[in-house]
Amino acid sequence: MQQDTKHILLETERLVLRRMRLDDAEFVLNLLNTKAWIKYIGDRNVKTTEAAREYIKEKVLMGYSINRLGMLLVELKADGKALGICGLVEREGLEAPDIGFAFLPEFMGRGYALESAEPILNYARVKLGIPKVQAITIKENESSIRLLEKLGMTFIKTIRIPNDEEELMLFEIEFKNRI
Repeated sequence: MQQDTKHILLETERLVLRRMRLDDAEFVLNLLNTKAWIKYIGDRNVKTTEAAREYIKEKVLMGYSINRLGMLLVELKADGKALGICGLVEREGLEAPDIGFAFLPEFMGRGYALESAEPILNYARVKLGIPKVQAITIKENESSIRLLEKLGMTFIKTIRIPNDEEELMLFEIEFKNRI
């Protein structure tokens, strides 16, 4: 499959991380309705392709234009197959950008989340000059906790973010040697 180089932001050995487009709606619809997304992130009530397009427009594309941050689509370099998302978002209640990631079930456990999150953190440090990145997760999400620790993030405390009653674990990484 031909890669859309105009939207590519980052690349790894196996992956391409690119900005999402409205034509990614079918993938977003599938991802947001996986058991893991609903269990660990929450039901976003995106049940149609049109609702997925609106979600991309309102939640993803706005982030790109407002603050140069946002979730990127993670694709296999070899064939352009969409695997998941990874990126940085501004979240109310956090003092630094939040790194997030989610993958379709069939692509979990293959190292794709780590492989996509590492260049995101490097991009935040080098290109955006961000001094620290945070992450939140529920304590039951053991795979995310392990990944955050592999990324060098440290558990800071439990918090509640505005408009959410759930207690979350807050992790962060400070970049000592900013470029």
